Amino acid sequence: MNMPRALANLNGQTMPLEEVRIPALDRGFLFGDAVYEVLRIYGGKPWLLAEHWQRFAASLESVRIRGVDLARLRQRMLDTIRAGRFGEAIAYLQITRGAAPRKHPFPADTVPTEFLYVQEFTDPYANRRQEGVAVITQPDLRWGRCDIKSTNLLGNVMAMQAAAEAGCVEALLYLPDGTLTEATHSSFFAVMDGALLTTPLRDNILPGITRGFLARLAAGAGVPFREGRLTRHDLPKVSELFLSGTTAEVLPIVRVDGNAVGDGKVGPVTKRLLQAYQAAVRDFVSG
Repeated sequence: MNMPRALANLNGQTMPLEEVRIPALDRGFLFGDAVYEVLRIYGGKPWLLAEHWQRFAASLESVRIRGVDLARLRQRMLDTIRAGRFGEAIAYLQITRGAAPRKHPFPADTVPTEFLYVQEFTDPYANRRQEGVAVITQPDLRWGRCDIKSTNLLGNVMAMQAAAEAGCVEALLYLPDGTLTEATHSSFFAVMDGALLTTPLRDNILPGITRGFLARLAAGAGVPFREGRLTRHDLPKVSELFLSGTTAEVLPIVRVDGNAVGDGKVGPVTKRLLQAYQAAVRDFVSG
C-alpha cells in the first residue's frame, strides 16, 4: 500500500507539501524569527494536543509574534489530517513573524506566516527499543533561551551531525562545567538508586511534552521521580538512561561515548515506563 502524500496548509490554503512556496524575505528564512511544534498522530488523532498547544502559545508570546488565531490553526491541522486520511503521522507547524524588508527590528504591521504539514510516519526506533541505542556527548553551543521552541537549531544540527558520524542516534549536550542539559531533539532521563532523575526546567531546557507526560506516568507506575543536576562525571553511577520525545517516545540508551550504561542492557525501570507509555497510547487510540 502506498503512503499518503504529505499534505500542507499555508495561510489557510491546502496543497501538497512539495508545492508550498515561502517568500524569500520571510523572517523565518532570514533570521530564524519563528517558532514551531511537532505532534505525533496515532490512529488519526493528535497525541497530547492540549499540552503542545499550550507550549506553542508560550513560544509565540515569548518572541512576541502576535495576531495568530491558534484555534483556527488547530482546526486547519485537524482538517489536513482528515483530508489526507492520515493514521500514523507527524504534524509539523511553524509560525514566522512574516515577510518584510530585511532589517533586524520587528517590522510594523507584518502578517505572520502560518505553515503546517502532515506526513505519514514510520517509527524508526520500533525495533531498537528492545535492545537500546548508543549516544555521544557534545558541548551545548545553543542560545540561552531553549525553553522557546524556536527554529534556531544550528547548534542542535551540528551536535546531531557529530552523533550521526559516530554511528549514534543522539547527542547528550553538556555545559562547560560538565552539566548535562538535554539532547539535540529529545529530553533524557537517568535512573539512579531506583529513582528517575531529569534536568530541572530552566531557560536552557525545552519543556518537553513527552518529558512532562512521563513525569506524570512515573507516579502511576510507582517510580520515584525528581529533578536534579547530572554531569558527565555522574554517568558511570547511572544504572539506566533513556531518551524521551515526540518521535523517540521512550528510547533506552545502553552506551554513552562507547561506555556501557549500567550492565549495558535495557533496565527494568525503563521497561516499565515504556510499557506504561505504550499502554497509554493504546488507550488513547481506542478511546
